[in-house]
Amino acid sequence: MGLNIIVCAKQVPDPEGPPSSFEINEAELKVTARGIPPVINPFDENALEAAMRIKESHEQVSITLISMGKGISKAVILKAVAVGADASLLVEGDSLDASLLDSFATARLLAAAVARAGGYDLVLCGRQAADTNAGLVGLGLAQLLGIPAITLAQKVDVAGDGVVVERVLPDGYEVVEAPLPALVTVSGEVGDLRYPSLQAIKAAKAIPQTVLGLADLDLDPSTLGRVRTVALAAPSRERRCKMVEGETPEEAGRNLVLALRQDKVI
Repeated sequence: MGLNIIVCAKQVPDPEGPPSSFEINEAELKVTARGIPPVINPFDENALEAAMRIKESHEQVSITLISMGKGISKAVILKAVAVGADASLLVEGDSLDASLLDSFATARLLAAAVARAGGYDLVLCGRQAADTNAGLVGLGLAQLLGIPAITLAQKVDVAGDGVVVERVLPDGYEVVEAPLPALVTVSGEVGDLRYPSLQAIKAAKAIPQTVLGLADLDLDPSTLGRVRTVALAAPSRERRCKMVEGETPEEAGRNLVLALRQDKVI
């Protein structure tokens, strides 16, 4: 029997974009990115890389990439698929704007998409999304699918009927095992996603792709949310500069220490 892996990938504004390109709309409670190209969430790219390493070391492995959102860039998905996915499934809709969905609603929608994708043995997600940094969708998805979950993986492998994960700890890592099917959230320690060749990107156009709408999932996202945003504003920043003087470098050093102690820095 083959091993079926599903990788969940979210499209986000490039996190390397300048802060000045992000605008906060306090009236609509949205953060809008201006002039920043969309990319696959970097942690989801880590998850895809983990899937590719499993595919390289095992026989009969199939990878399906699932992405959900509003205005998904086909070029971005194509580049990710070209790395080595065997199929992709996109769920698109105007009401799937990331700013309108909380983590629970996103997990519900992804669970429905996973069900439509067919059978699976392993679901891989990034540890968190680069735009919200919530880190909740993966665990919510596992709960809804009724499968065990392991978080913060730096290495993922399949052995027999189970998955073996090196899980990141503050002072090292621990090895955790779970029976399949299972879900694993992957951390950046796995390593960056490999680059597809130009030939692979061209060939990816022939890879099967399924595009679904909300009607196909039989879910209304407006009824799924459990978190309501009541306010959104940029953090206020205050900068103060205090000059520390002294007749000699030694005196200036002593005055600096006294000033730091007075401000309770040390």
